[in-house]
Amino acid sequence: MITQKNNLIVILCDQLRRQALGCYGDPNAHTPNLDAMAANGAKFEAACSTFPVCVPFRFTMMTGQYAHTRMVPAIAWRMSPSERTLADEFNDAGYQTSYFGKWHLFGGYYFLPGYSAKHEGLRSVPKLYRGNWQYWRGFELRNSHFDTYYFADDDPAPHKIDGYQTDGLFELSMQYISSERDKSKPFFSVISVEPPHPPFEAPPELEEKWLQKDLVLPENFYMEKIDPQLEEYSLCKRGTSYDPARNLKIYYAMLENLDQNIGRLMSFLDKNGLCDNTRIMFVSDHGELCGSHGLREKQHPFEESIGIPLLISGPGIPSGTTVTDPVAAEDLFPSLLGLAGLKSDTPNLPGADLTPLVEKTEDKLGRPGVMLEFVWETRMNTGMPYNKFCYRGFRSEHYKYIVAGDLAGYKPWMFFDIEKDPGEMHNLIDDPGYQNIIACHHRWLYDRMVETDDDAPLSPAYGLPGLRLPGS
Repeated sequence: MITQKNNLIVILCDQLRRQALGCYGDPNAHTPNLDAMAANGAKFEAACSTFPVCVPFRFTMMTGQYAHTRMVPAIAWRMSPSERTLADEFNDAGYQTSYFGKWHLFGGYYFLPGYSAKHEGLRSVPKLYRGNWQYWRGFELRNSHFDTYYFADDDPAPHKIDGYQTDGLFELSMQYISSERDKSKPFFSVISVEPPHPPFEAPPELEEKWLQKDLVLPENFYMEKIDPQLEEYSLCKRGTSYDPARNLKIYYAMLENLDQNIGRLMSFLDKNGLCDNTRIMFVSDHGELCGSHGLREKQHPFEESIGIPLLISGPGIPSGTTVTDPVAAEDLFPSLLGLAGLKSDTPNLPGADLTPLVEKTEDKLGRPGVMLEFVWETRMNTGMPYNKFCYRGFRSEHYKYIVAGDLAGYKPWMFFDIEKDPGEMHNLIDDPGYQNIIACHHRWLYDRMVETDDDAPLSPAYGLPGLRLPGS
């Protein structure tokens, strides 16, 4: 338990799927520093991105609220300055708060003529829209890892990061911690890096190394086609101009660079005497399919898309702690406060404080699982399907249930026995032997949608009435 205010560091990476780390069993990964972090602290086996796209995840992490409570779409959305954020909570508790890297909560320009996402990286985020972080070295987004610019507080001039983005952002954060903060106060820092988000580019020596490797491909990897079990679903489309085998290798190269920076940070904290009072959370906003099920990117409700790593280490956290309870993005806000010994005054937060699981004062959360959602996709020219169809789902410890549809109603779509079928190769939605279990998951989803005032239209199923259907 906490006896003093610990420092907190969140390392937030972009598009890293849970399965790609050595500590989660990936036979290809070279992630010794992250594996050591897992061994020396807590590892969550079933952490999920509630809404597996950058913007909604970041909104939920910053506010503790579901995306559906604010109708947050997949992208091109701007967070209201009236939202109470993590920074507000820690500022009020006497912490120095600092943010480094990708923000992606000041969007809304996607539909302008001639828009390019890279333009966002050359446009400063006004103070009013930065979530009240005291020290700011950030940018909206860039998606160009060797050509990244950040903005320092209210200075409108962009500052170029020399070299690779991940290296530069970690360097900026360590410089702040060592020489620019008030050392009489605790600090809370977020380091938000884009890799391994596309474009697939890594430092040349790592690219060369990984392109020469032969990978062990997952059972659900499809090189030239979409997973046959998905062909009947118009929701799933395969991208074009895509080389999944090459990209997967570069993905691992990007991840190895990230792991090297984790090692640099750990050595820095040790050298500066900060290991005994600094807790660290490593997390990703969502995953990357990278050829699994013949699909690319995220959005989809498969484990490679929704499954994220979540590691927490530091003082008071027993080594080798493993949490099997499903957890999700809405749990991060109360958990970061809990790791600092704080509690939010915001009423009715939907997530759980995971600190008792991390500190081993409790064994289970006492809930059946977590809800998954895709509220809305604004992009209609990317081959992504969810501007026409959306989904909700429920992830329990051993199973996953998904409903999907349009405004006429979301109907049962997929059910997987993840314990027996981790690659989700067999959709069991119509399997007679699983109907009682599916009905139970439908009830859990139904109850969570009601509890959180979700306005998605759920069709009648498994003995339950529909929710918010047209004309009801």
